[in-house]
Amino acid sequence: MKYLKAIPILFLTFLFSAEIPVLAYSTISTAFNTNSTISTDVSRELDNNLINMPEENVVEVFNHNENLIYLTEDDLNLMAKIVYAESKGEPFEGKVAVASVILNRVLSPGFPDSVREVILQPNAFSCVINGEISVVPTEECYNAVYEAIKGNDPTNEALFFYNPSIATCSWMQGVEKADSKSIGQHLFFKTSY
Repeated sequence: MKYLKAIPILFLTFLFSAEIPVLAYSTISTAFNTNSTISTDVSRELDNNLINMPEENVVEVFNHNENLIYLTEDDLNLMAKIVYAESKGEPFEGKVAVASVILNRVLSPGFPDSVREVILQPNAFSCVINGEISVVPTEECYNAVYEAIKGNDPTNEALFFYNPSIATCSWMQGVEKADSKSIGQHLFFKTSY
């Protein structure tokens, strides 16, 4: 009888293990199908926490306020390419800031919910032409991506950035900015609306 008390603890430990979120999600949904209120609440909570759960092998996980972004090797490579193309010649902090903007956009409801979709979104990054970005990132760019994944965001959770001295986008120049911060040659900001 005393061993029966351990079964719920083992079940919960298994259920909420960070290594098996998909199995936990399906187990919870199945376990609570008899009570739709509990099932809906648990499903909604898990859906809010599982962003970009790819079919591919996950190599990194970004955790911000209990929202998880599961990153594949392809995601990391795309991020490093954007960091290289958008912040070549900028200080390391500026490179981390560019990577942070990508992660912030994935978390924001106003943007797509995967790294690939954020990067390939039309007109999102000037270095992406026709859905392609053909640069070879440096080790420093990858280090900046990993620093952003660790949660180091020097931008105050910015969603946009540009170089005011060379920008050709009138929207960036004219939009009302909130929480702006200059890092290197770039200005990082959120919009006020």
